[in-house]
Amino acid sequence: MNPNKKRLRRTMMFLNAQKPGLIKDPYIYKPDSIMLDLEDAVAENQKDAARFSLYHALKTIDYHGCERVVRINGLDTPYWKEDIRCAVAGGCDAIRIPKTESAQDVKVVEEEVIQAEKDFGREEGSVLIMAAIESARGVMRALDICEASDRLFGIALSGGDYTKDLQTHITGTGIELMGARQNMVIAARAAGVQCFDTVYTDLDNMEGFKQDVQTIHLMGFDGKSIINPRQIDIVHEIFTPSQKDIIFAEKVVREIDDKKAKGIGVFTVDGKMIDIAFYDGAKRTIELAKASGVYKGDL
Repeated sequence: MNPNKKRLRRTMMFLNAQKPGLIKDPYIYKPDSIMLDLEDAVAENQKDAARFSLYHALKTIDYHGCERVVRINGLDTPYWKEDIRCAVAGGCDAIRIPKTESAQDVKVVEEEVIQAEKDFGREEGSVLIMAAIESARGVMRALDICEASDRLFGIALSGGDYTKDLQTHITGTGIELMGARQNMVIAARAAGVQCFDTVYTDLDNMEGFKQDVQTIHLMGFDGKSIINPRQIDIVHEIFTPSQKDIIFAEKVVREIDDKKAKGIGVFTVDGKMIDIAFYDGAKRTIELAKASGVYKGDL
C-alpha cells in the first residue's frame, strides 16, 4: 500500500492551476494538501494553458512536503484523459475525480492512471485517487465508490452541485448537507478510507466557518476543502488534538495496558468510566498528534 494513503489531510486548499501566481508558493500557508484545479476554475478555452501551467509547476516548484492533488475535468468531457497524463507526467501525488457517481467511474480513472504511470516512468501505485461526490446518486453509492480501488484514499463532498441536485441551496446552517455528510462518513469508515467536507464560501463569516468546522469534526470527518489561506489555521486548530486531549489519551492507553495485564476490564480515568472500547480512540488521538507535530510524549 502507498504509505501516503493515510497521511494527514486536515486541509485541502483549492488553487486555479491556470494562474502561476497562485500556485507558485501556497506551501507558505502550510495546508496539508493543495488542490490544483483543472476543472471548474478554468474556462473551456483555457484548458491547454492550464495544463501547461500545471506541468511546469509540478516539475519546477518545491512544495515542501505539501501533497499535490490535481482535480481533473469530468469524465463526460473530452479533457480528463489528457489531464491525467499531464498530472502524472508532472509528478502529482493524487488525482481527484469530480462528479463521481459509481465505482466504475473510479475504475475507469484508475486504468488511465496505471497507463500514465507506465508511460512516464512513475513507480507503480505512486499516484493515489480521491473521489468527489456531488449528487444524490453519488451519495447513495458512497460505499461502492469507497471500495472501488486500493488507490482511493478518500471521498469528498462537493456541496454546490450536491445541493443543486437536491433542488435546494447552500445555507449558513448546513442542514441541507447533513444527510450527505453523515452517509459519506459512515461509508468512508466502513471502507477504511478518509472523508473530507465541502468548502465554506462565505469568507467574511469566520465565526460561521469555525462553527461549520467544529460540526464536521464532531461528525467524524478527516478534514475540509478550503478556498482561502485565512481558513487554514482554524481547521488545523480544531482538527489537531489539544494538550488536554493528548494527556488524557496517554492515561487511557497506559491504564488499559496495565489493567488488561491484571485482568481488569472496566476502570476510571479522571473520573470517567473507561473500558477497552476507548483504546483505539486514544491511540488515534496520539497518532494524530504525532502527525500534526504536537506530540511530545513517549508512546
